[in-house]
Amino acid sequence: MSATIGLSGAGLAFGDRVLWQDLDLELGRGEFVAVLGPNGSGKTSFLRVLLGRQQLSSGALLTGGGPLGYIPQHRAVAPQTPLRGRDLIRLGLDGHRWGLPLGTRRIRRRVGELLEAVGAAGYADRPLTLLSGGELQRLRVAQALAADPAVLLCDEPLLSLDLHHQKVVAELVDERRRTHDTTVVFVTHEINPILDMVDRVLYLAQGRFRFGSLAEVMTSASLSDLYGSPVEVARINGRLVVVGAPGAHDHGGETTV
Repeated sequence: MSATIGLSGAGLAFGDRVLWQDLDLELGRGEFVAVLGPNGSGKTSFLRVLLGRQQLSSGALLTGGGPLGYIPQHRAVAPQTPLRGRDLIRLGLDGHRWGLPLGTRRIRRRVGELLEAVGAAGYADRPLTLLSGGELQRLRVAQALAADPAVLLCDEPLLSLDLHHQKVVAELVDERRRTHDTTVVFVTHEINPILDMVDRVLYLAQGRFRFGSLAEVMTSASLSDLYGSPVEVARINGRLVVVGAPGAHDHGGETTV
């Protein structure tokens, strides 16, 4: 399994605040890596480093070539946005170009293929302002796939979605991984919707990290050592439940990250 992207001796700090240091990892082709941790631990900064938008404080970014795709968090569309569903996808194909957009048959055909791939053809011509959060995220997945990425970087794409649309978006990402051998880096607060898809986990907390398989990282001993305080990890009805992780939750001591 050849590496597609990684870090060597990587450190990231903002002034005296260290997010991580001495981080070594290589992500293999077709691998699904979940990035977990409390708010402020540097999960989005980690993606920004991989995208080349954030400079490391130390170490090096390793790239194996091939385009990157990026799926952002769900966010509402500004009320006056004049775009339709197919327009959003087209931006992923020619939005970086200067001058008039390409009006070729090839571009239109590719937009249609992407709409079909994510099950969004039925609302392709509907204004973005009239779409639900789940419908918008389907389109953002399609937009990210427009460049035929070797690596797909996902920044909490399930945030604010209901359980049904969490499942739909997660399965679209995993289908891309399985059918195209695309590497997936998936930042999330909630690992359970992707539990059966994950190969390895990067857990960031308190300026430290753990990187390995689910069985290696998501244990009481591993997370207690990472946080420096007692943390309990249990499987309940097929779900991972983490109790006592400082700052990893907003609702009173229990989280399912």
